[in-house]
Amino acid sequence: MNMLLVAEYRQGKVLGNFHELLAFAAQLQGQPSLFIVCDVNAPPAFPGRVYLADVATYKEYDPSSHQKLLLEAVRREGAEMVVFAHSSYGWDLAPRIALALGAAQISEVTAVVDGDCVVPACNSKLRRRVKSLSHTTVVTLQSGAFSAQAPEVGPSTIIPLEIDDATPYTFQGYETAAAGGVDLGKAAVIVSAGRGIGKPENVALVAELAKALKGEYGASRPVVDAQWVEHYRQVGTTGQTVAPKLYMACGISGAIQHLAGMKKSEFVVAVNTDKDAPIGEIADVMVLADLKQFLPVLTEKLRMV
Repeated sequence: MNMLLVAEYRQGKVLGNFHELLAFAAQLQGQPSLFIVCDVNAPPAFPGRVYLADVATYKEYDPSSHQKLLLEAVRREGAEMVVFAHSSYGWDLAPRIALALGAAQISEVTAVVDGDCVVPACNSKLRRRVKSLSHTTVVTLQSGAFSAQAPEVGPSTIIPLEIDDATPYTFQGYETAAAGGVDLGKAAVIVSAGRGIGKPENVALVAELAKALKGEYGASRPVVDAQWVEHYRQVGTTGQTVAPKLYMACGISGAIQHLAGMKKSEFVVAVNTDKDAPIGEIADVMVLADLKQFLPVLTEKLRMV
């Protein structure tokens, strides 16, 4: 299968997330090539065909010109699958490409099983396998779902791309999101609340334990969506990415969207009543207990130290 991987270039740098696209291609035993709009003097290391457009001409993002450039690369490559990261770039460009090609789009892929894409369903409580029936398929991959795979050593074949572009857009740069009340990225210890805490009053149990550990408390997306905790405390792909020395996941099942935001933590403790919860796959210590009973006891013991 010919696969065209779409790399991203932001603020003068090639983003490393295309290494995850490589891992996905390897699982499907595809033949990947690469598309990118970047500095023509500093293309990414990639052993194969690189369809490259000059960022000085087409800017770091322009939905009109980038769509035309990518469609030209798809045509030249004869790509059967176009693969994006599930990022703001991918969210905007992937459906444009799918519509233009009359292709099926499979969004937020988290795994591959027997050649089928696996995507979350029912607010990530379930997973379902999806098979495309169209000749060309557009795919976006959930961040962190595929372990980054460094490109093999080998020469690149650079294929310059140019189009006659009369774009209605002007790229003005990036706007930094307003900072919230807590920067979890600077915390050495984070204790996070998941759906398993049961009710909003139990957030206090997590917050008290975090205080006893001289850390901060966070939350998974379902807890934030329920408005039990402020959004700036959310950990995951739609929240903050953290890498503390200690991460305690309390009542968190371990959806890939959450794991992607904390998998680089040095030591992970999970508190859960379900011994088969996915969080157990990355936890250094798994505590099988009712958090409403366990957390107050642990907090009290820590206060006595």
